[in-house]
Amino acid sequence: MPAQVTNYQCPACTGPLHYAGSSGKLECEYCSSTYEIAEIEKLYAEKEAAATAAHQKAETDGGGWDTSQLDGGWGAEAEQMRAYSCPSCGAELICDETTAATSCPYCGNPTVVPGQFAGTLKPDYVIPFKLDKKAAKEALKNHYKGKTLLPKAFAAENHIEEIKGVYVPFWLFDGEADADVIFHATRSTSHREGDEQVTVTQHYHVRRAGSLRFERIPVDASTKMPDEHMDAIEPFDYSEIKPFSTAYLPGFLADKYDVEIKDSAQRADERATNTVLDAMRDDVTGYETCTVRSSNVNLKRGEVHYALMPVWMLNTKWNGQDYLFAMNGQTGKMVGDLPISKGKLAAWFGGVFAVAAAVLSLIF
Repeated sequence: MPAQVTNYQCPACTGPLHYAGSSGKLECEYCSSTYEIAEIEKLYAEKEAAATAAHQKAETDGGGWDTSQLDGGWGAEAEQMRAYSCPSCGAELICDETTAATSCPYCGNPTVVPGQFAGTLKPDYVIPFKLDKKAAKEALKNHYKGKTLLPKAFAAENHIEEIKGVYVPFWLFDGEADADVIFHATRSTSHREGDEQVTVTQHYHVRRAGSLRFERIPVDASTKMPDEHMDAIEPFDYSEIKPFSTAYLPGFLADKYDVEIKDSAQRADERATNTVLDAMRDDVTGYETCTVRSSNVNLKRGEVHYALMPVWMLNTKWNGQDYLFAMNGQTGKMVGDLPISKGKLAAWFGGVFAVAAAVLSLIF
């Protein structure tokens, strides 16, 4: 995603331009300025060339993000670290030397093989686990409650004891966004004229511009963890973030990142762009409707940091299907899909049909 997001706008007032067949020119509906097509094409060709050059430079410089703060050396700590590679899903998990091989938290494969620890960046930050395994198990049990269509055997056979604490890798992006947004807003009033109700709608051209500073936009850096799961258990409380230390690892696993910074930048850009547009929209008040007519968002990329976030995970299988549960190890927010019992589903529909038939028989 390029850092510059632009629509065709009037150079005079930034209002949207449209083609007028009567004049053969591009016209602004707000200030009535007119432009030759070649003139606007040249203007936007120059903008596109500048954006392309900036994008190419960003790719050359590692995505335009400042990675100078990232630490590539573990020093003496590396001797106390071990890496485990899952032959089933390829997950690479880092832990301390006392952790025994166990099942993979992503796919449930029990044959996790010890390997040599090397070739990874040292995290800058870590948010320690705040909730223990007991709390995670209780939260998962509560997640089952009230699920009438859940197979009875599922809760008993899903190996709830195998729930694991995993530090999931995240890239944290700093930056700033400058935005200039044009909104179309309306406000309506109604009154009576004789027997008729008359509604008068007023249309407004609303403009908002400003800058928004971002710190630590989180983007998970593991392909094994579904993005929607990580988005669902956010946010993490950054007030409890700590400088990384291996002292937080005993008893847990730490996933090794396999998504590079440049491959995560698009999600960071999208989050920053959507956030600044929402902030501009929230500042438009006193209208009944408000829609974006045009927007110009310029993203200024800053530093990138590497952090580990606490997540309790359980991968379980049911009738050949995989089900992944994830819980924020700091706040307890949980996400996970559940199977549906076909027998219970059929019985539920049968009960609904029987009640409906009884009601209809009473009516007729």
